[in-house]
Amino acid sequence: MKLADLTSFLEEYAPLNYQEDYDNSGLIVGNPDMEVQSALVALDCTEAIVDEAIAKKCNLIITHHPIVFKGLKKLNGKNYVERVIIKAIQNNIALYAIHTNLDHVENGVNGKICEKLGLIDTKILAPKGNLLKKLITFCPTQQADEVRKSLFEAGAGNISNYSECSFNTLGIGTFKANENANPWVGEINKLQQEPETKIEVIFAVQNERKILNSLFKSHPYEEIAYDIVHLENKLQNVGSGMIGELAEEMDSISFLQLVKKNMQASVIRHTEILPKKIKKVAVCGGSGTFLLKNAIAAKADVFITADFKYHDFFDAEKKLMIADIGHFETEQFTSELLIEIIKKKFSSFAIRKTEQITNPINYFI
Repeated sequence: MKLADLTSFLEEYAPLNYQEDYDNSGLIVGNPDMEVQSALVALDCTEAIVDEAIAKKCNLIITHHPIVFKGLKKLNGKNYVERVIIKAIQNNIALYAIHTNLDHVENGVNGKICEKLGLIDTKILAPKGNLLKKLITFCPTQQADEVRKSLFEAGAGNISNYSECSFNTLGIGTFKANENANPWVGEINKLQQEPETKIEVIFAVQNERKILNSLFKSHPYEEIAYDIVHLENKLQNVGSGMIGELAEEMDSISFLQLVKKNMQASVIRHTEILPKKIKKVAVCGGSGTFLLKNAIAAKADVFITADFKYHDFFDAEKKLMIADIGHFETEQFTSELLIEIIKKKFSSFAIRKTEQITNPINYFI
């Protein structure tokens, strides 16, 4: 299939506008129109990963971490990033990254961690805002059902577990068409009063073009009155980290043993063991220090993440236990997740998980 078919699907699952400003998710190397025979999935894109793709005849590498975070001014092979890009181009291998946008969806990186730990009743820890807009439009009341239907089909009106959500107000619209107009109703140079319905629907910002195209096709008027309003509301199913509960509470030592086993962690750096059972668990794949206050506010008993600095551990203040299991360890099952997602959509597509361990950190135990 074409590369664009696969990347479009991934970007519907985890839209690119969900990524953080510093991120570089998306197609990094490759032509969207190129034919993709098979793909190799890994957490990181290293020279060894590209060599593995060459050996296995994979012309696409999908990783969680982007190989390029900052702009490249030269490509002369002076570091591993440049060497990876050069080798990929020389061997016609496309490179695609799905990073913080996959972190921010419910069934993404953090959802996979929750699954591995057996957490239930999970939800986003820090919902993300500025991802919604509202469309307000006015149309003849007799055509309101048709216009609403077209907007719903384009993706408008979805709120959490509800679809086809709208608010409608009846009123009277007025207009006067001049000699250059071709009015759907009314006469030239005569004030027209028309029973109209005001339709209000919300939509995800990435769907704006699709929503407006549907409005323009379904609305009968020559000139369509509409407003687009940016909303600061937070999307409860999109954001950073997740929080859930164990089916049965556990003592801290037993829980840490569970984490070490299920997350395949060699070492767990943690704050002091507190004299209470573990029931409510917050998680964040990768660097999660910025979510500590959210985890405390959510009354989590433990926060599982990575990359805590020495002084950051003090900020727990005995309100919860911090369990730093390592960056690679929190995200290592992302490759498994991506293969599951892609296989469910493209069952016959050849996709493989890397045999390489790309963790740059080693432990002497």
